[in-house]
Amino acid sequence: MSLVRLTIKGISYSQTQNGAYALLLSEMEGQRQLPIVIGAFEAQSIAIALEKDIRPPRPLTHDLFKSFSDRFSIQVKQVIIHKLVDGVFYSSLICERDKIEEIIDARTSDAIALALRFNAPIFTYQNILEKAGIYLKTDEKEDEDEDDPLQETQLMINKEFDEEDLSEDSPSKSETPKKSIQDLEKELEKAVNKEDYEEAARLRDEISKRK
Repeated sequence: MSLVRLTIKGISYSQTQNGAYALLLSEMEGQRQLPIVIGAFEAQSIAIALEKDIRPPRPLTHDLFKSFSDRFSIQVKQVIIHKLVDGVFYSSLICERDKIEEIIDARTSDAIALALRFNAPIFTYQNILEKAGIYLKTDEKEDEDEDDPLQETQLMINKEFDEEDLSEDSPSKSETPKKSIQDLEKELEKAVNKEDYEEAARLRDEISKRK
């Protein structure tokens, strides 16, 4: 199976789940997008890593992992999102120390937060993109905003630093009423057009389960 390199398109607030965020990944040589629902803690960590000029007052967990790895000459060479089961993405960290390579299982949100800190590329397989990827329609407004695809990031960082407690657990998914696949596909298209990537991901997973 061939690997496809991904980039981070942006992070958006969940419009349906309190405390959840949608991380949007995009293939570098194509138009498919891969939305992944993540928790507030991981979203904050990823957003801070994207905003190079912002440093938290104390190291976050992923910053601590980076410092620990640097001290012991461990490098994260790449991240691979290698499996999708029941709407859950599974990832691996490809690490190296003294020219010895090790593969470590990781949550996708943690793996991406670390990839940013190590400047490591992010990959997935073609079959995962074919199963879970979505096509986003572009328009002139989106083209104008393309220079700043993470415009919500700064607002999110400010909001999260004001919160005293950040949970590392993603909230439970809301239940989808019994609807036909055709109705769900229409709702998926509407969610994509509204850039509600978290809802699009939920609907996509529901459609996949029924097929």
